[in-house]
Amino acid sequence: MDSKLTESKVMGALDWAYDRALGGIPGFDSAQELAESYMKAGDCKISQANSLIRWQNAKAGTSGFLTGLGGIITMPVTVPANIASVMYVQLRMIAAIAHIGEHDIRDDRIKTMAYACLTGNAAKDILKDVGIVVGRKLTENAIKNISGKTITKINQAVGFRLFTKFGEKGAINLGKAVPLIGGIVGATFDSVTTNVVGNVARDTFVTTTNPTIRASGR
Repeated sequence: MDSKLTESKVMGALDWAYDRALGGIPGFDSAQELAESYMKAGDCKISQANSLIRWQNAKAGTSGFLTGLGGIITMPVTVPANIASVMYVQLRMIAAIAHIGEHDIRDDRIKTMAYACLTGNAAKDILKDVGIVVGRKLTENAIKNISGKTITKINQAVGFRLFTKFGEKGAINLGKAVPLIGGIVGATFDSVTTNVVGNVARDTFVTTTNPTIRASGR
């Protein structure tokens, strides 16, 4: 079996992780449940998203949180366990933020935009290429205008970006992948990256007319 990471394996892992993020796994709330726990606060949506991002940054690198992820790595897609875990945790955060923004997180168009957010600041260029400007109000009409062809174009750009990021140009040998527990608390799961991803998701899916509120994420 080919042991190298490929763009198709990355996209397969994204689909797997997003399905788990929406459906929930033992010990972890689904993205919708996570979002609604913050929506109960009654603050504005930006504040809810910022609180969620801060929680994610504080929890995602802790040993207890990571140990709990051990059970999710029973996946048919051949990618390193640490990469699969990063995808799951960050996609759950992104989908939760999209739910706070009142978007249908089971819509393929929203899922594809969530994938784009996973690329961090690169998402702005990826989405701009298809006519979506991060930071502007994402209207229902704009979402409806995202065609199947556009979804494919976004996914291809995302697959390439993540393949390059995680695979070091495809050189990772899966047989030498970093073990989940312990190894994941490194560069792949640093809070800076998670914070950038969260902020891009907030700016994509949640809008406000008050820029001082938006800037208070961290």
